[in-house]
Amino acid sequence: MYVMTIDQRGSTGDVDRVPGLLKELSALSTAGRFERSVGDEVQGVVERADEVVEIALHALRTGRWYVGIGVGEVDQPLPDSPREGSGPAFVAARAAVDRAKGAAAHVPLAVVAGRGRRRASATVSAAAAADGASGSQGAKACANAEAVLRLIGRLVQDRTAAQWKVVDVLRSVRHDTHGTHGTQKIAAQKLGITEQSVSRAVLRSGWQEEWAARPAAEMLLALAHDTVEGEK
Repeated sequence: MYVMTIDQRGSTGDVDRVPGLLKELSALSTAGRFERSVGDEVQGVVERADEVVEIALHALRTGRWYVGIGVGEVDQPLPDSPREGSGPAFVAARAAVDRAKGAAAHVPLAVVAGRGRRRASATVSAAAAADGASGSQGAKACANAEAVLRLIGRLVQDRTAAQWKVVDVLRSVRHDTHGTHGTQKIAAQKLGITEQSVSRAVLRSGWQEEWAARPAAEMLLALAHDTVEGEK
C-alpha cells in the first residue's frame, strides 16, 4: 500500500485550500479516498503506483503543497476513514511529508519506506534521514522513485499558465497520444491559436517528456513497494 500525506504550504498566511484540493482529487478518475487529517493537511490510502503518480503530480502542479508518500504495510482491515488508519506506511507518510518540507526550495516531495514489524526498533524518522545508498534495499528503492518523481515534478511545476492551458486541452482531446500532430491540430482549433503555437507550448512545457517518464516512476514505486514488503 501507499499512504499519501499532502500538506498545504504557507497555510498560516493563505486561505484554507484543503476543500478545493479534496474536490479536485475526488474528480480524478484514479484518485483514492482522501480526507482532511489535521489542520491544512489531507491523507489517503492508495493501492496502485500509477494512482500515486497522478495524485502527486496534480498536487505539485500549483506549488502549494508538500507531498509525502509512505510505502509499505498498513493495518488491516482498512478503516472507513484514512484518519483512523495505522501501520508502518502511515508513519512513513508522516516522515515523508516532513522531509518534503525540507525540500521546499526544490520539488517538495519525498518517498519513505515503512519499517516492517520485525524492524520496529529502528524508527522511520531515522530511516528517512539516512542516506539511501547506505540504507536498506527498501530505502534505496524509495530514494530512486523519489528522484524520478522530483524530476517529473520539476517539469510540472515550471509550466506557465499558457502552457498549462495547451496541455490541459491536449489531455482532454486524447490522453494517450502525447501531443502528436493530429491532437495538436484539434487543440489549436479549440484554443483559437495556431498549430505552431501549440507545438511550441508542447516543446517548452516538457509534456512529452513527462508522459514518457511517468511509467518509469510507476515502475520504481511498484518496485519500492515490493522491496519494502519483502523486508518485513
